[in-house]
Amino acid sequence: MDIKLSVFIAASLDGYIARHNGKLDWLETTSSGNQIEDYGYEDFYGSVDCIVMGRNTFEKVVSFPKWRYHNKRVIVLSRRWTQIPDQFADRASLYSGKVELLTVELQNQGVKHVYVDGGVTIQSFMQQQLLTNITITQVPIILGKGIPLFSMIRDEQKLELINSRSFDSGFVQASYRFLR
Repeated sequence: MDIKLSVFIAASLDGYIARHNGKLDWLETTSSGNQIEDYGYEDFYGSVDCIVMGRNTFEKVVSFPKWRYHNKRVIVLSRRWTQIPDQFADRASLYSGKVELLTVELQNQGVKHVYVDGGVTIQSFMQQQLLTNITITQVPIILGKGIPLFSMIRDEQKLELINSRSFDSGFVQASYRFLR
């Protein structure tokens, strides 16, 4: 497969990507109170052609003060929605089919690199063994409860470490390639 499907996400040390209520306030500053740096996100974002996210992630993203996905195609996965809400119809399209079929469609359309975002969506692509690589930035906090990154994964998935680095903030980032 020529298409690359990547994850770039932050998680607490205990594996949560958000609080139970979806809040991400724990990502906003470091333990020292300093503003968080970019951690390579802009370079990663610049390398993708398209973003695929779930409905919950989309609802979170549109609650932010500004739209973060300028000049990128955004596809929202949902079986509940029949259309994107009117106020966002110019920013995203809806897909309700199987992720493996979406992947083939995107590849046939010439898409080279997809950013897969959102816990359930990431797990859906993992279950179908479609992901190429994953970058997880561990935040030095234990939330104790929240929305887990890997709660639905039932089958073993082997990965190879590509790169790891630590930051002055205490964050640790590791990038892995999925082995098939």
